[in-house]
Order: sequence, then structure tokens, then C-alpha cells
Amino acid sequence: LLFFHGCDAEKDLVVSLASMSTKERIKAIQKLPETMTKKREIRNKVLNEITKQSRHRGAQSSCTQCLQGAAVSFRRFGNTLSEYFHLLRIWHKALKIIGAEFGTSVLTYFVFLKWLLYFNIFSFLINFGFITVPQFLAAEPNNLSFTGLELFTGAGYFQQTILYYGFYTNATISKIENGPSYNMQLAYIFTVGIYFVICFLILLFSMAKSFCRNFLNPQAYTGHASKLLCTWDFNITNEKAVKLKQKNLSTQIKEDLTEVKKEVIDFSVTERLIRIGIHLLAWVASLGTAVAACTGVYFLAINNLELFMKGHRNDLESQAAMLVLPVVASLLNTLIPFLFSWLGHLERFQTPGQHIYVTIIRNIILKMSIVGILCYYWLHIVAASESQCWETLVGQDIYRLVLVDFIFCLLGSFFGEFLRRIIGTTVCVSLGLPEFDIGRNVLDLICAQTLTWIGILFSPLLPGIQMIAFFIVFFVKKVSLLRNCQPPSKVWRTAQMKTSFMFLLFCPSFLGVLSVIGVTVWRLKPSEGCGPFRGLSSMYAAVSEWIQILESYTASKWVVWIYHNLITSELFFFILSSIVLIVTYLYWQIIQGRKTMTKLLRKQISN
Repeated sequence: LLFFHGCDAEKDLVVSLASMSTKERIKAIQKLPETMTKKREIRNKVLNEITKQSRHRGAQSSCTQCLQGAAVSFRRFGNTLSEYFHLLRIWHKALKIIGAEFGTSVLTYFVFLKWLLYFNIFSFLINFGFITVPQFLAAEPNNLSFTGLELFTGAGYFQQTILYYGFYTNATISKIENGPSYNMQLAYIFTVGIYFVICFLILLFSMAKSFCRNFLNPQAYTGHASKLLCTWDFNITNEKAVKLKQKNLSTQIKEDLTEVKKEVIDFSVTERLIRIGIHLLAWVASLGTAVAACTGVYFLAINNLELFMKGHRNDLESQAAMLVLPVVASLLNTLIPFLFSWLGHLERFQTPGQHIYVTIIRNIILKMSIVGILCYYWLHIVAASESQCWETLVGQDIYRLVLVDFIFCLLGSFFGEFLRRIIGTTVCVSLGLPEFDIGRNVLDLICAQTLTWIGILFSPLLPGIQMIAFFIVFFVKKVSLLRNCQPPSKVWRTAQMKTSFMFLLFCPSFLGVLSVIGVTVWRLKPSEGCGPFRGLSSMYAAVSEWIQILESYTASKWVVWIYHNLITSELFFFILSSIVLIVTYLYWQIIQGRKTMTKLLRKQISN
């Protein structure tokens, strides 16, 4: 009887839901105290009921019935697609487990890695669609043989492929006589330029969104009670999901309590002087190591170029010489951060956050300095060399750096975490399990993304390679974390850490890349025998010549006006900069007002 009563109640529910409007029906299904699987089942029954009712309405016209049937089918297709896309989010469960076991500090690294992965997918689709696909139509057959070493060096067979700048034509592509044509020069420079403008806007929006969520949200100080009493999801019935949710809430509450119960340690004058001395020595050692590393990379790069220009006795020696510079640079970027982490432990910071931020600053100085030295080498030495296509040479260097950096990232997980676990559990038990080094791993991601941005102009498909690398890194780091590392010894709240990562990705990484791209496009002379800009005084000259052609067409006068009065006008950029400064000042005033409000709220709660 209870079974039949339940069936009747469900039928009545389906009929009542079918009579509602779409918005009301969605809200009603969301409010049902059922599991997600049951809600989807009810939703599908409601859609079937609507289809049946529409068929039985003879009074309606056939056109109306077709439209209603199409709308229902389209809605059902959309719901099915959303369910499949939800299943494809393979890292969703992994992020929940990491957040529950290791807290938000480690979780922030994986969220940042996932965000960069999406970023590179977007970059690859833009470059592939607007630059690579048209080049396929005008591509010439590659007569070089593939040996397999090209996967590591990027030279040889790959030199005459769509992977590098030198392969792209400077002609106007047209497969139909008197039909539409595709200007490869304009497509190349506008695709890269618009892509960087979109990246600029995405980074600004992401930073602003993260900043508002983590710095300006008053609920961050008032939500402890609600988190304890009102955040449990009663639709969770699976035992594993329940335990995971309990761990996640427990970790979040511990982090919030640690933030509230901050202890300020009072040091004596002697202790303060000793601590200041240790900090100064650590900074001198860090900066000295960075300067020595940059000097070594610079002289090695010059020597490597001389060997490359002279040639080698056999192909194996040539391939080995190409890998010397990226191996040494990646080796320095991998080993020196371990020194910085050791110095941070000697300094004994009061909070884990101070340790991580100082380590990140030291790592960013080291890695960005090495990248800056390499950029100087590419733009001032390689570009002025006697190479037939210096852009392809730079693209090959960046390809090797990205690949070797990816290999060293995987080796860092093996030697830095796996072997460290073996030593800490068998040889020297007092060491224990290692902790996940957030600062070092985050800077590896930022350095890899910086190289990808620089290489887009010289190797348009580089974001696709980096996309695959980040995908592999995500799962390798996840497995290494769960099997080899222990949770942080001190639980602490890291709501502002993702904002800091975004800021470091924007400055100095992205802004530095813009300066490198600007010098390449406006100042340097392209190679005479390769690439879409061969024969021009600069890459930007292609735009100037296009504007001169448009001046003879009346319908394009508005484009010419925008170019002369906005893009090339110093007054326009002065006004735009003034507006940005005024908006920034007003935004800063709003921030100060919100901070004052949160302090008052916090005092009221404590009282």
C-alpha cells in the first residue's frame, strides 16, 4: 500500500510540475528534498508528461505543437549534455579530496593549475583557428625526414612545419579565383594582438573578482556560525561523500579558528636583532645565487649560439648541443628553489603564510631574471646573428625550454617528494613525510606560462603543447601529493593566496611579456627569407601598409580615422591612463571603506 501510495504521490507531483511555467518548475525541482539522481529522474518524467499533454491537445495548431515539441526536445538535449559535461569534469572529485585532506593552501595550487589549463585551451583554439588552419591551405610538402630526436630538440623535421613562425607564408591565401582571400600577415599580427588584449582583460577581471571575494567580503568574518550550523547538504547519502564532506568542513573550521586566534609573539631586543640578521643573510644569499645563475645562463647562451653557428661534426653532437642551454636553465630553476625553502626554514617565520610568500618572492626574482636574460639574448644577440630565420631559432629555444622544464617538473615530484618520503619513512624516521612546497610549485607554473606567452609569436602552437603538459602535471602532482606528502603541520586560512598568484601572473609575468612582444613587433627587423613578415622593416609595418590601402576606399574611412586618432595618438592614451588612475583611486577609497566596515563588524561580533 505504501508503495502504491508513493507512486500516486509521485504522479501527482509530476502532473503539478508539468502545469507550471519553466522557471517555476526548475525552482520547485531544486527545492525538493531528494538526491540529484532522483531530481533528474523527476525532471525527465515531467518533460515526458509535457510531451504527452502537447500531443493530446487537438485544439492547438500543428505549428504550435511542433514548436513546443522542439522546445522540449531541445531542453532535454541540453540537460543531457550538461550531465555528460559534469561527468567530464574529471578533476572535480580530485579537488574535493585535496581540499578535505590538505586544506585550502594546497588546494589553491591545483585550482590555479586548472585555471591555467583552461587558459591554454583558449589560446590554442584561437591560434589554431585563425593562423594554423589557413596555413594548411597554402602549406608545401615537408621533404625532411623524421628521426624522433625532433620531439626533444624541436629542430630538424619540425623546422618545416606549422609549429614555427618561419613556415608561415607572407602571401594572400585564396583557393577560389576572384573569391575571398585571407591576408596571412594581418591574420598573424591581429590574432596575436587581439589575443593579448583578451588575456589582459581576463587577468584584470580574474584579479578583481578574486580580490573582491577574498579581501572585501564582510561575510569572511561573520560566517563561522553559519558554516558550522547551516552548510551541511542533506541530499548527500553516499557514505564516502559524507565522510569527505565532514573532513572538508572540519578543515575549513580549523583554518577559520586559526585566523581568529592569531598569537602575536613579543621578542626581546636581542632576539629581534638576531632575527633581522638572519633575514638579511638569507636575502643576501638568495640574491647572490640569483645573480650567479643569471650570469652563468648568459655566457652559456652566447657560447651555445657560437657553437650552433659554426656547425658540428655529426648530427648527434648537434642535437646534444641544442639541449645544453635548456637543461642548465631548468636545472638551476629546479635546484635553487630547494635552497630558498631551506633558508626559509632557518628564518623561522611566525606563520606559514609569511614563509610561503617570502619563498615565492625569492623564486620569482630568480625565475624572472633568468627569463629576462634569455629574452635579452634572443632579441639582441640571436636577432642580430647571421641566421637565415632567427624567429624560428627563438621558437626552437622556447620549445626546448618548455619541454625540458616540464620534464624537470615531473622529476621534481619524483626526487623531491617520492624519494623524500622513502628517506623519511625508512632511513631517517625523524624527518617524517614531506610537505607540499606551494611556493616552488606555483612559480614553476608561472614560469612555464611566461615562456608560453613569449613563444606564441614564434611558435603559434606552443599553447597546445603547454596544455598537454599542464594536464599531465595536474594528475602527477595529485598522485604524488596523496601518496607522498602530509598535510601542512600548521593549519591556516589562505583565502587571499589565489589573488596573489593572479597578481604575480599579471605582474611581472604578463607585463614583462608585453614589453618583449612590443620590442619584437615594433623595433626588430624580420628575417628576409622566412615568415609572414619577410621583406618588411618591422612586423608592425604590415598594419601601416594596410591602412594606406584602406585610405583609398570611402567605406573604410572610419577604420583609418580610428587608427590615426586613437591607436597612434598620444593624447588618447594620456586620457585613457588618466581615467584608469581616477577609477583606481576611487576603487581604493571603496576598499578602505569596506575594510573599515569589516573591522567594525568584527568588533561587534567579538563584543
